[in-house]
Amino acid sequence: MKRIFIYFGLLLLISTLNSCALFSAAGLSSQGQPVKKVQQPLASTTAGSAVTLDHSAWDVLLKKYVGRDGLVDYKGFKSDHEALQTYLQLLSSQEPTDAWSVQELLAYYINLYNAYTVDLIVSNYPVKSIKDINGPWTKGIVPIGKNKLSLGGIENGVLRKMDEPRIHFAINCASISCPNLLDQAYTASKINEQLDEAALSFINGTKNKLDPTNPKLSSIFDWYAKDYMVHGVANVIAYINQFSSVKINPSAQLEYLPYDWNLNEQQP
Repeated sequence: MKRIFIYFGLLLLISTLNSCALFSAAGLSSQGQPVKKVQQPLASTTAGSAVTLDHSAWDVLLKKYVGRDGLVDYKGFKSDHEALQTYLQLLSSQEPTDAWSVQELLAYYINLYNAYTVDLIVSNYPVKSIKDINGPWTKGIVPIGKNKLSLGGIENGVLRKMDEPRIHFAINCASISCPNLLDQAYTASKINEQLDEAALSFINGTKNKLDPTNPKLSSIFDWYAKDYMVHGVANVIAYINQFSSVKINPSAQLEYLPYDWNLNEQQP
């Protein structure tokens, strides 16, 4: 009997350690990366930052291989993989510090997430869904200095802690139900306008069914409900109404749409 208790105790310990490792990789901490909270209204500017990063190489790739509908030509990215790798190396060679402005940090981390997600798909192509790849959000695949972050780490450990809910409409998880991948690189000089564009496009697009009394929303508004703050209080409806062409009644009951994890790939 004693051996049985020891055995199950070891199983519990192993399970706990594995869970801790998983949560750590998924980014419940910043992994040592600098995080600055966004003060609203966010101004687009390159002033007051120790660096002004050049994301033009990513901008060129996005304009070549992302349609206005947000669908991605992964075959094209694969044929241009060397250029993508060069940009990724540029990003990974940068080590953000507190001397970077909040605008530079936002643009850097959003581009980092999106570019490494595209690279993950290209490296495993052909694939029907990002979920068919082992540990897409928990494995440390993003080198920054001596650290290796996971995609989940960038999203949950860094970007979400910056208190800018619009990041949820800017980062793209390579799936049909995800917000569209913008066909331009995010930059400090345009960050506020780009985040507004992403929010307006997603909220008023086909991935939500807006209705004053019977709205059916993307599951993103369910998963990250506590992030959508208005006047210091989490309020999904009030947040959406800041951007939506159809205003939802504050007392409306929210429903959430099934999430389509199929690859957001352009079709021939």
